[in-house]
Amino acid sequence: MSALRRWLPAALLGAGLLAFFAFDLGRYLSFEALRDNRAALVAWVAAHGWRAGLAYCALYVVVVAFSLPGGAVMTLAGGFLFGVLAGTAWTVFGATVGATAVFLAARSALGDSLRRRAVPWLARFEAGFHADAIAYLFVLRLVPLFPFFVVNLVPAFLGVRLRDYVFTTFFGILPGTFVYASAGNGLGALLAAGRRPDLALVFSPPVLLPLLGLALLALLPVFYRRWKAQRAADPRHGRGGES
Repeated sequence: MSALRRWLPAALLGAGLLAFFAFDLGRYLSFEALRDNRAALVAWVAAHGWRAGLAYCALYVVVVAFSLPGGAVMTLAGGFLFGVLAGTAWTVFGATVGATAVFLAARSALGDSLRRRAVPWLARFEAGFHADAIAYLFVLRLVPLFPFFVVNLVPAFLGVRLRDYVFTTFFGILPGTFVYASAGNGLGALLAAGRRPDLALVFSPPVLLPLLGLALLALLPVFYRRWKAQRAADPRHGRGGES
């Protein structure tokens, strides 16, 4: 029973991902589906107000928790249907809840086992990661170097605390989500013209450079602690302090 409880959440998430591909549910999370149903969706949001936002947020939780492809389309749709600010807010809440579900499932199923069997280099890496976990997690969230689902999983295997994970996920995805929601806010004209938005916009210099700047800012405490530790370990600095 203990093993069942430990593996059940991860098994359910894995089964959901397999069902997504088996039943070709990806067609509902596509630009084509958004284009063909945009008028009905806009009318539905207008009729249901905040309840439509909750439904969108719940769907985003499902997409992230089951690691389904289509998060970028969902984020653009959020900006299109709810506006930049509300779309960003609903998306960030949904993505954070879904990512937390993945984190808890992975930690329950594999996290403790991996740490017990960790090879020395992995244990050293985990110790270094723990020393500056919040800074590193912010960098992973801010800079789009790795797929979102990978960044959801890795902290679970490194023993990151839940509160640090939730905090850095919520605030770390805000800038990128805002960019996509802003692009989605003007999606109506593109859909009407039969065009697709450029999903690589987050890699364009006007967007990527500020994200890199925020990442470097998050790493400043790490650089400072390393510099301070090296300075304290320098014998010449020690003699200078005594004189």
